[in-house]
Order: sequence, then C-alpha cells, then structure tokens
Amino acid sequence: MNHTQAYDGGVTTDYYDSDYSPCEKDDIKQKAAKFLVPVYIFVFLLGIIGNALVIIILIQYKKLRNMTDIYLLNLAISDLLFVISLPFWAYYITKDWVFGDALCKILSGLYLTGFYGASFFIILLTLDRYLAIVHVIFAMKVRTVKFSIFTSIVLWGIAVLFSLPGFIFYKAEKQIDVWTCSPYYTGAWKTIFTLVMSILGLFIPLVVMIFCYSRIIYTLLRCKSERKKHKAVKLIFIIMVVFFIFWMPYNIVYIMHSFQDSDSINACKMNKKLDEAVQWAEAISYFHCCLNPVIYAFVGEKFRKYLFIFLKKVLPGWSFCSSHFSTHMSLHERHSSLYTPSTGEHDISAVL
Repeated sequence: MNHTQAYDGGVTTDYYDSDYSPCEKDDIKQKAAKFLVPVYIFVFLLGIIGNALVIIILIQYKKLRNMTDIYLLNLAISDLLFVISLPFWAYYITKDWVFGDALCKILSGLYLTGFYGASFFIILLTLDRYLAIVHVIFAMKVRTVKFSIFTSIVLWGIAVLFSLPGFIFYKAEKQIDVWTCSPYYTGAWKTIFTLVMSILGLFIPLVVMIFCYSRIIYTLLRCKSERKKHKAVKLIFIIMVVFFIFWMPYNIVYIMHSFQDSDSINACKMNKKLDEAVQWAEAISYFHCCLNPVIYAFVGEKFRKYLFIFLKKVLPGWSFCSSHFSTHMSLHERHSSLYTPSTGEHDISAVL
C-alpha cells in the first residue's frame, strides 16, 4: 500500500532538489485530489454493491453447498475489506489525516488483509477449477465444504499474519502542521514488505494461473461439448488477461518506487514522477476487486438466475425477463453437460 506516501503535506524530507531544498509535492497532491478522489469513490461504491450482491446470493440462494461457493464468498469478503478504506484515503488526499493513529493502523491493516486475502482466494479458485476439470476423481475427495472451510480459515490466518506490517508500521504523525498516516519502517522491513507484496500479490497467483489454466484449456479442447468448450476457454483467457492488466503495472511501479535512489541529482523529480505513477497504477488495480464478482460469479448461469430473482424481489416494479431465464435454467439444469464429477468426467460447469 503506497497511497499515503505522496500526501504528506505536499513536502517530503526524504528527497531533495538539486539545491538541497525539500522536495515540494503540492502539485501532486492537487492532481490527486482532482482526479483520484472520484476514482476512489466510484470503485468504493461499485465494489461494495457488487461484492455485497455476491455474498447475499451465495448465502441466501446457493446456500454455500460446494467448495467454489465457499471460496467465492471469501473472495467477496476480501474485496470488501480492500475497498472499505477508500473513502478515508479519498478524504486524506484532499485534506490531512484527521482520523487518529488507531484508525490509521486499523485501515492500513485491513487494506493489506483484503489484498492478501483476494490474492489467496483467487489462487484457491484457480486450483478448485483445475482439480474439477483435470483431476476429476481426486477432486471428488477433496472438493468438500469441510475442506474448503478449513483451507479458508488457514489462509485468513496467513493473510492476517502478512498484514501485520500495516498494523505495526503505519502511524499518524504531525509533520509541518499537517497530520499524516504513513509507514515508518525500521531496518530492512521496507525491502521485505515490498518483495512479499509482489511475490504473494502477483508472482505466485500468476504462476498458478498460467500452469492451471494451460492444463485446463488442454483438457477442455479434448471435450466433445463445442459450445461449452469455447465459452469456458474464452472465460479463462479473460480471467488471466484481466488479472495481468490490472496488477502487473502496479507491482512494477511499486518496486521501482521502493528501490529508487534518494541520493541522485534528480532524486526529487524522479520521486515525484514515481509517486504519480504509483497513484494511478494503484487506482487502476482497485478496479479488479469490482470485476471479481463479474468474472467469478455473475458469468455463471445459475448465479445470474439468482441475481435476477433477488433484484425482482428488491425492485418489484422492474422487469428482468426472469420468466424466460427461469425456463432456460430449468432446461439447463436437466440437460447439463455430461462431463460432471458424478460421472467421473470433466466438469466444464466449474468454469462457467
């Protein structure tokens, strides 16, 4: 998390101009206040609504009957933790930090918990689909609700453990008459924190996705159901491309920002450019938590059916073409793909 580092009252004492005067960043703060605040608020609203709908449908309609539902629920919770702090950071961009030291630590820690949680449960969802399609017999033994609950608890514990730097090193301090909420690392913790975020947030999920989805695509291409096969391959391609587009730029820029040279002649100029780059790359990455409900949940036919039922109940005056969809769903449920775990074949529905 880096969105606090560029807002310290418009001045930073870590970097200096060529004349050794403090590096002024008022222009960065003004640009951020003008452009990033609307982005933060938009992502917050979209993320809250989308992930809340996922949680409601999974609990009220799908009843959390399988491993995929459990992992989708935890992914939605992770995304909610990820976006819930955005209104506070949006206010911080325009003003100084007025929420105190405790809230600075709590929000920073929750942000990191959501970040790691989302990465971990994307990995679990990828492995879930891999087992369901590539190793069908073994999947029948391990894809149980009890095992998914156990793995979810373990991964939440790991996510909280890796989020401790947010709770420990972030604190509110007054600098040049302005209150800030920033990280104050000791020793090599900054380097460790940066590497851990990049490895757990990008490298490992990307490696798992490339391996699992390449095997899934190879398996699906051997299936007989042409319509379902092409639809599943297209969805897998979208999942990987979206993850890469939204997270790769942020991780690259964040590493550059963390390991920049503060002693060079143009250190201030370079620091300001990297601050802006991190702000925008991070803002872009936020949209991934809004797309997760669409990619992992709403693309499923049964999930869309329950969504329309829920919306019709909440908004009775609106028409959602539910009668046509219900008829289509009844046919789909009776004549679903022959490639299911119950028959010992490939469960294409695991990616649809």
